[in-house]
Amino acid sequence: MRLRQYDLIAFDWDGTLFDSTAIIVRSIQAAVRDVGGAVPSEAAASYVIGMGLMQALAHAAPDVPPELYPRLGERYRHHYLSHQHDISLFDGVLPMLASLKERHHWLVVATGKSRRGLDEALDAVELRGVFDGSRTADETAGKPSPLMLEQLMREFGVDPGRTLMIGDTTHDLQMAVNAGCDSVGVSYGAHEPAAFASLSPRFVAHSVGELSDWLKAHA
Repeated sequence: MRLRQYDLIAFDWDGTLFDSTAIIVRSIQAAVRDVGGAVPSEAAASYVIGMGLMQALAHAAPDVPPELYPRLGERYRHHYLSHQHDISLFDGVLPMLASLKERHHWLVVATGKSRRGLDEALDAVELRGVFDGSRTADETAGKPSPLMLEQLMREFGVDPGRTLMIGDTTHDLQMAVNAGCDSVGVSYGAHEPAAFASLSPRFVAHSVGELSDWLKAHA
């Protein structure tokens, strides 16, 4: 049997495993509208996916004054939570994760979501026990800070050279660069894959099936 190249595989959540990009974009736009800001374009709202929530909202709505940030965050949560059960894992994600577990990889999540938001998502899609660990932006630092990955690598005693980060945004891939890890990009999420080139991912997958096949052959 081929030896593993990576012991620890870290996944971003939204746009990588969970088909939530469109709802996040619409929730950001609606929240900014609710507080009287200039509604960001779809591209501008997509760009901030992966950042910590308030960092993302501040970037997407630069004309909204800081004193309105708590209200902005509350309105985003309202709109997102009203649709969170309309979204689900991308097709093929569960078999892919099961295959990786069979090969005894440690699987973790490194996400810009809040701890509460991630735990609710994991409960909703019955993924408890699939992932061995996770870190969220509100308990560490938002991407592209390497802190999430650094903490996960320490927790599992894995070196950067044995760690792979998989994500759909430049923030995910830059986090991997900052942590000294390899990365794989996916093109079916929030960011255009042309932006990945300067961050040197080992592969860019255009579907979950392509990602699963690459992991079987190379992870």
